[in-house]
Amino acid sequence: MRILVVEDDPKITSFLDEGFAQSGFSIDAVTTAEAAWELASSTRFDLAVVDLMLPGADGLSLVERLRSEGNPIPVIVLSAKRAVEERIRCLERGADDFVPKPFAFGELLARTQAVVRRVRGSSEQRTLALDDLTMDLSSRELFLAGERVDLQPREFMLLEHFLRNPGHLFSKAYFLERFWGYNVDPQTNVIDVLVCRLRKKIEREGAPKRIHTVRGAGYVYRSQ
Repeated sequence: MRILVVEDDPKITSFLDEGFAQSGFSIDAVTTAEAAWELASSTRFDLAVVDLMLPGADGLSLVERLRSEGNPIPVIVLSAKRAVEERIRCLERGADDFVPKPFAFGELLARTQAVVRRVRGSSEQRTLALDDLTMDLSSRELFLAGERVDLQPREFMLLEHFLRNPGHLFSKAYFLERFWGYNVDPQTNVIDVLVCRLRKKIEREGAPKRIHTVRGAGYVYRSQ
């Protein structure tokens, strides 16, 4: 899936670029509405993530121009403006979704997938399977050896990262940015707690460990 990112803050652009790339998406990033218009006119994208406040023409002007010219690209608007009226205005003028800043990447990713599924009109079941774990990405359900396991949303997103990338080492900082946003306190232990909860749900007593701690580096899922 190819995504157009329109954002003039280099920190947020880097945050989005890394997150989408880790999720298997191809990214093209620009900093102005005019550059985005030119790129969207010549290249097919599956989705655009557009900041509302841009130098020159704003993000909403870009959305309106795309719609007036018949470009059907789905658009998710990002904005520090959190008022309900602002969200309604963006949706009424052609945006498909609205995500207020600051945001956790996990939520943006889930909204991205939901918008694309809705636009494509796809009802296909999508699954990830590894060892005796099966994830239904449409219903957001997990099955362990055929038995359903109840996961909280962030537990599901954490495990999805592991199953998509077995053997890949993820740092705590990576997960903090993905699930809690780029302005989170790096000293928090929420990732340790989240991993501990997930282990209790998917690792049976006496069976080999699935999620391994690499001291000072992070966590890795090792296939059994």
